[in-house]
Amino acid sequence: MPHTMARMGDVLAGFHAAWEFESDSVLIRFERGIRTPKLFQALGERRIPLEAIAAVTLTPGKRGTVVLRAVPRAGADPLMEAAAGQLKEGCDPYRLVLPAERETLAEYYADELRGQLTEDDKPAERYLVGPPEAPLQFKAYDGKASFDGKAVSFRWFWTGASSAKWKAGDQRFPVADLSGVEWRSPEVFEGHLRLLRRQSAPAQPAQADQDPAAVVFGLGYGPVHESLPFAAAVLSAVRASGSGALPPAAAPRRDPADIAERIRHLGELHEAGLVTDEEFTSKKAELLAEL
Repeated sequence: MPHTMARMGDVLAGFHAAWEFESDSVLIRFERGIRTPKLFQALGERRIPLEAIAAVTLTPGKRGTVVLRAVPRAGADPLMEAAAGQLKEGCDPYRLVLPAERETLAEYYADELRGQLTEDDKPAERYLVGPPEAPLQFKAYDGKASFDGKAVSFRWFWTGASSAKWKAGDQRFPVADLSGVEWRSPEVFEGHLRLLRRQSAPAQPAQADQDPAAVVFGLGYGPVHESLPFAAAVLSAVRASGSGALPPAAAPRRDPADIAERIRHLGELHEAGLVTDEEFTSKKAELLAEL
């Protein structure tokens, strides 16, 4: 007798979210409370098809909790592809944190989900999870980004934009002219959102603050909860247009003097306690790799 899913419409509620089980998907509804991560509040709800889930785990959590997690299949979710592993554990939209006393119930639902998963663990050939719907917009440090579903627009702020961006003027990039999106979390050094141009476009500056196809967040500045869904929506549109199959133009190597200056600045931030030891070591290695 085939494994049957939990009754359609069953709901498992945890901290900050609730999972509603359906015949072919899991509907994740995020709370809007003060303590709920802002990314979850921005997402509202997400429908995850079962074919987009590679595995299900249940592990002990912190402070008397257990964590039920649906492991997304590679290439199935534009949000996770844009995030590229940069999300902190507490902002992972595929985690459901529950009180430890609900472990037995969580194990039941974990088993139910596992019984519905396919054996195909290959990367998905297309996005299976729907992206946030346009229009979308957010304010970065040096400009305002807008996406209407067809093109991305950047409008620069005089208080933050570099002279190079002011010289280039406000920008508009049709989806068909893009090959992808590069998102760097604003919770670490040099966060930014960069639009990757097709090979036929002019070479892009290595530094995001000099690139008219990028907005920067600055150290500790930038809305993860708005910029990441934005990046996911653009990435999905690029893939749907077919232009995402084209590789982006290679960015030029940085001037060694510029890298040395950035490492010096990074060291100052580290000494001031604004960057952790791990962040300092990781970012310094990245900068040295560009020499």
